[in-house]
Amino acid sequence: MTDPILEVQDIHCGYDGVPVIHGISLEVAQGELVAIVGANGAGKTTTMRSIAGLMHPFSGKIFFNGKDITRLKAHETIKLGISYVPEGRRLFSKLSIIENLELGAFIKNDRKEIERSLEQVFELFPKLYDRRAQVAETMSGGEQQMVAIARGLMSNPRLLLLDELSLGLMPSLVEKVMEAVVSINRTGVTVLLVEQMVQEALEIANRGYVIQTGKIVQKGTSRELLDSPEVRKAYMGM
Repeated sequence: MTDPILEVQDIHCGYDGVPVIHGISLEVAQGELVAIVGANGAGKTTTMRSIAGLMHPFSGKIFFNGKDITRLKAHETIKLGISYVPEGRRLFSKLSIIENLELGAFIKNDRKEIERSLEQVFELFPKLYDRRAQVAETMSGGEQQMVAIARGLMSNPRLLLLDELSLGLMPSLVEKVMEAVVSINRTGVTVLLVEQMVQEALEIANRGYVIQTGKIVQKGTSRELLDSPEVRKAYMGM
């Protein structure tokens, strides 16, 4: 693996002093698509929130491009090139698609740059261009998820953090969303994906980490994890 763009070193983190993750360590190389998989409540979202700067670990370190970002806040990590698409989409429901997207570019002052970003996301998601004036709350769950991902791309991130994309979506839509993630990764954006639909996530990822009760219990290439009897039994019902 080339030098990691993201390094998480032995972080312990939780809420109100109660630990949720216990010594998580992981690496993501430039250009990779890496999945963190596991059951609901395993600590996946807490890990993502810590990387994004929405919460800070009790101990351990997080490095992005060699820079220590452990204590940085979310508005500072986004300026460095990290974009977080949270679980549950969190769109501004009364605003239009285009307004939601433009809010994703809040760190940019150059209108031409914002227009370029809009062009790029509309190329990825042509349906959003056709519906750009539509109010977000009137869209289906799958369409809203596309808007959330597109909004995350508006800051032109080097690292895109995607949290539980499949939540509340029909299986056919999950497939479309996963295809979109692969397309984004092919444009050169490094992706860290958190997902409880283990098989679907590992099928598109280069590598994966399995998290259980706040600890990494297995890691390897996607093929190794998909072939693992433990993973198949615990998460795929095989």
